[in-house]
Amino acid sequence: MPVIETRNLSYTYSPGTPFRKDAITDITFTAQKGDFIGIIGHTGSGKSTLVQHLNGLLRPTSGQVFVNGIDIWQQPKKIRSVRFKVGLVFQYPEHQLFEETAYKDIAFGPKNMGLNDDEIDKRVRLAAQFVGLREELLQKSPFELSGGEKRRVAIAGVMAMQPEVLILDEPTAGLDPRGRDMILQQILDYQKQNQTTVLLVSHNMEDIARSAKKVLVMNHGRIVMLDETAEVFSRAHELESIGLDVPAVTRIFMSLRKSGFNVGPNAYTVKQAYDRLLPLLKKGGGSNA
Repeated sequence: MPVIETRNLSYTYSPGTPFRKDAITDITFTAQKGDFIGIIGHTGSGKSTLVQHLNGLLRPTSGQVFVNGIDIWQQPKKIRSVRFKVGLVFQYPEHQLFEETAYKDIAFGPKNMGLNDDEIDKRVRLAAQFVGLREELLQKSPFELSGGEKRRVAIAGVMAMQPEVLILDEPTAGLDPRGRDMILQQILDYQKQNQTTVLLVSHNMEDIARSAKKVLVMNHGRIVMLDETAEVFSRAHELESIGLDVPAVTRIFMSLRKSGFNVGPNAYTVKQAYDRLLPLLKKGGGSNA
């Protein structure tokens, strides 16, 4: 049984007004336990609208969302409990920090789950460890922390609820390359250890290529591709035709093939490129090598 499923999901902003906008249309897909799915699409393609439906922040105009086979809107008064199972980290989540200390911000979700103090403390410290937040920072005001540290507090606050599904909407936006790499690796480590289902929304193709096992591509509110990462990035020309970039490594491989070098199928990570090119370099390279 899929942990997340949508069936013919559609959502319209401002229906019945001159500002009506169909944000997503007829979205049907599933995510299994332990999946790591990257969600990509140009600005306005419906990515954020889609993920806000998965934990009930938005209610569908039509269609359904299921968590572990249960329609999340079957009992609207219990929608809050869905958010403990499907955790969502917003873009620039540090803007949502509000407690006196980082510890209290991370503890907010577990406390609202009704957990006892010992369990809350255990979860706070475990989540802080996962995101690389030092012990001495937990008692500081989140507003005294750096931008990267604030981001870690916000992500830890969702991880501390130990959701079955972790959704991250542009979690590395605005971070420098080192900060971006650290956050992404921490998410990968968390997913691997807990077998959590992760959905990662990102405009950064390198981030998606490095982490996601599958990629869901959106265009004008619809799904246009959903496949293994290698298969999606092998369709580079189709991605570019809808205004999406491809990883820099993939562009290099496309250029090499165009120039007559027999480098094989597209690579989409630096490691793949290294493994593919090293034997050619040892042989002396050259076109049709």
